[in-house]
Amino acid sequence: MKWLVLLAFVFSLNVFGGDISGTWKGTADTPNGPAERTFVFKADGEKLTGESTSNMFGKSTIEDGKIEGDNISFTLTINFQGTEGKVLYKGKVEGDQIKFTVEIPALQQTLEYTAKRVSG
Repeated sequence: MKWLVLLAFVFSLNVFGGDISGTWKGTADTPNGPAERTFVFKADGEKLTGESTSNMFGKSTIEDGKIEGDNISFTLTINFQGTEGKVLYKGKVEGDQIKFTVEIPALQQTLEYTAKRVSG
């Protein structure tokens, strides 16, 4: 019986720990100044979809989104001064915040910042 209760508890953590549906906002310091970004996430099991809007880069669709426990990952295609490029996001959900590591392969840069839940 103890194992059944423990298994149910662990399963509930995996199901509810990854529920990040809603709106999140964060600001990253970039060489071109602060980049504010809003995410509207839609979680469906291990699949993450939605969109993102930035004061510097406009609107992007979340691509290849995955949820693995409290870890998320996805790609955005951004347009900067007429040039499109991929940006790779990896994050860890900790309550009402997500700590992101953002890789920008075209610029060989990595940024780290935190987004906070606004609604959801």
